[in-house]
Amino acid sequence: MESGARGFQWKLFILSCLFLEGLSQDFGQTQFICTSVPKDMDICAATLQNSVPGEDLKTTVMQLRETVLQQKETIMNQKETIRELTSKLARCEGQSASEPGDSKGGGRRKEQGSKNTMGDVSRGPTDTLAQLSQTLQSLKQRLENLEQFSRNNNSVQANSLKDLLQSKIDDLEKQVLSRVNSLEEGKPGLRNETEQRGRVESTLTSLHQRITDLEKGQKENRPLDKFQLTFPLRTNYMYAKVKKSLPEMYAFTVCMWIKSNASPGVGTPFSYAVPGQANELVLIEWGNNPMEILINDKVAKLPFIINDGKWHHICVTWTTRDGVWEAFQDGVMRGSGENLAPYHPIKPQGILILGQEQDTLGGGFDATQAFVGDLANFNIWDRKLSIGEIYNLSTCSSKAQVGNVFSWLETSIEIYGGASKWTFEACRQLN
Repeated sequence: MESGARGFQWKLFILSCLFLEGLSQDFGQTQFICTSVPKDMDICAATLQNSVPGEDLKTTVMQLRETVLQQKETIMNQKETIRELTSKLARCEGQSASEPGDSKGGGRRKEQGSKNTMGDVSRGPTDTLAQLSQTLQSLKQRLENLEQFSRNNNSVQANSLKDLLQSKIDDLEKQVLSRVNSLEEGKPGLRNETEQRGRVESTLTSLHQRITDLEKGQKENRPLDKFQLTFPLRTNYMYAKVKKSLPEMYAFTVCMWIKSNASPGVGTPFSYAVPGQANELVLIEWGNNPMEILINDKVAKLPFIINDGKWHHICVTWTTRDGVWEAFQDGVMRGSGENLAPYHPIKPQGILILGQEQDTLGGGFDATQAFVGDLANFNIWDRKLSIGEIYNLSTCSSKAQVGNVFSWLETSIEIYGGASKWTFEACRQLN
């Protein structure tokens, strides 16, 4: 029995030495002394009792204990963090897994994907809340404009409807605040995010329609061509659709008044898609790229500088013969080129959208490519206008013509998602 006890003590002695030696790498030149310890005695107490440099060794052992405790606490914290991140990731993936999409640059098409209606398709809950807040702010701004109109016209009916809309917006703000609190507190109710988004979107759509109906009171006596379209937010659900398609064209001129201070890039003023080709005719300024004109997915860079918050008149002309194009800003030619989709006629039976870039026929919008700003007097001709004709348009001359393929009339377009119409008369309220 005595021999067995002695063997156990030696084993304990060897293990204590190996343990201390393994930890010595954290303390530079620290020296460790191994001592035989009886089996019933605390290892650390016996070491301190028998050592010569007792104070130094005591300090070392205390440092070891503190290090082990700190590492244990760190591991526990990391485990908790991993659990939290895993839970959040699962919630976010549940909200956006059905709507992936890559952005397009330099005129290249994106992969086709389904259309979301509440902001960027890959956004998480926090980004969705930010988008809702922006939308609410836009609605408030429109209500303020309506309040001013009501005061000027003493409209009892307008005031009554305005009060109702204000109440609805207040309710929406409470919903947004509740969702913010849920995010901060990690409540399980966030699992119903998709259902909540659907309810909020439905309410927003109703609000947009009611405000639009109220705004109609301002324009009953307005000429059909004296209006502008306003896209206040970079979303993938705010746009205008031209009611009729374009014919086959072997040449064209597209002109418009445009105002924006969006950065980076003003977005997509218009896009025309046909079956089998989403980029049949597109005007886009995306990211840090210059503005581009796309024809049958072929690209030409345009020398426009328009994101200064001022109104500018721009025109682009093109002919299929040799693919010759010209770009005009404020009545002056700023650039020209050739070999842009030569001998490719613009195809008919497509969909013309204002304010969004199409990745599928009539849809597949991407918020990062949406237009932000104002558009007016958008006209299309099936021929190349002369320099003089374009100058007349930019100076609002009485000789200015309207498009023979598409002319700017309120009855020719439909608006969606909160885009709005306001009275605009070119050259009288510029900048």
